Amino acid sequence: MDNKEPISDPTPEKDAPVNFIEYVFFFLRGLAMGAADVVPGVSGGTIAFITGIYERLLNAIKSVNPTALRILFKEGIPAAWKHVDGSFLASLFAGIVVSLVSLSKILKWCLDIYPQLLYAFFFGLIIASSIYIIRQVKDWNATTIVGLLIGAAIAYTITILAPTEAPNNYWMVFLAGSIAISAMILPGISGSFILLLMGMYRHVLNAATGLDIGFLLVFIAGCLVGLLSFSHLLSWVFKNYKNIALAVLSGFMVGSLNKVWPWQNVLKTRVDSHGNTVPWIKESVLPSSYNGDTYMLYCVLLLIIGFSIVFVLERLGKNSTEG
Repeated sequence: MDNKEPISDPTPEKDAPVNFIEYVFFFLRGLAMGAADVVPGVSGGTIAFITGIYERLLNAIKSVNPTALRILFKEGIPAAWKHVDGSFLASLFAGIVVSLVSLSKILKWCLDIYPQLLYAFFFGLIIASSIYIIRQVKDWNATTIVGLLIGAAIAYTITILAPTEAPNNYWMVFLAGSIAISAMILPGISGSFILLLMGMYRHVLNAATGLDIGFLLVFIAGCLVGLLSFSHLLSWVFKNYKNIALAVLSGFMVGSLNKVWPWQNVLKTRVDSHGNTVPWIKESVLPSSYNGDTYMLYCVLLLIIGFSIVFVLERLGKNSTEG
C-alpha cells in the first residue's frame, strides 16, 4: 500500500501563458465556488476539485510566502506575480467575490422562502461530487475505507449539532473568518455551515448584503490568515497521503448530505440578535412527513440539474487541462 502518491507538479501549468479565454474560465469557476460557499452544507473546495484546479489553487496559495516577498524586492513585481500564479488567483478570486456579493441576496431569499428547492439542487450537486471524488481514490483498502467512514461520521455529527448565536465583535469576526476559510477550501466541508455552527452565518450574510465595509474587512483579514496557514498543511497532506485524504474528504461529503436534505422540519426556533425568530434545530424527514409544501416535482428536477452540473464542470476541467 502506497499512500504517498505525489500530486502532479504544478510548475508547467503555472508557467504556461494564459489567454483571455482561460481567464474567463477561471472567473466562471470562481463564480461557482462563491455561490457554493454561500450555502451551508456546500463547499467551494468541491467546485475547485471537480473542475480540475484544486491542487493548482493550493500550490498558488501556499506560494504567497516570505519567498514571494524576497522575489518582489529583488526581481520586481512581474517575477513575484509569476511566483504566486497571480493571474490565476486574481481571476479566480474575482469570480468568488462577484458571486458572493451578487448572489448573496438571491440565495438568502431562497433560504428563507424556498429552502427545500435550494437544498434539493445542492443535494444533487453533493451526491455527484462525492461520486466524483470517490472515483479519484486509486487504492481502496482497509485504511481508505476506514478513512471514508471516519470522514462521514465526523461530517454527519457536525450536521446535527445545534448552531449558536455568537457576538459580532471584531475579534470573533476575525476568528470566524480564519476557521471558515479553512473549511471552505476542503472538498466536502462547508465553511458556511461552520459559520452557522459558530453563530456567525447570518452576521456575515447581512454584512455582505448590506456592504458593511468594516465587518467585511476584518472577516477578509481572518480569511487570509487562515487560508495562508491551512493551505500549507493541506498541500503537504495531498502530497504525502493523497489516497487517504481523498477517502476522508469523500466521507465528509457523504456525511454532509444530511445538512442539505430538502425536507427538514423545524423542531426549535430562537430569537436572533435582531429580534427575528429563526429556525434553530431541524430534523430531516421523509417528504410525506414534511410540515409544508414539498414541491416534489421541482425538487426532483433541481436535484437532477445539480447532479448533472458536476459532470459538466468535470468535462470543463478536463478540456481546460487537455487544452
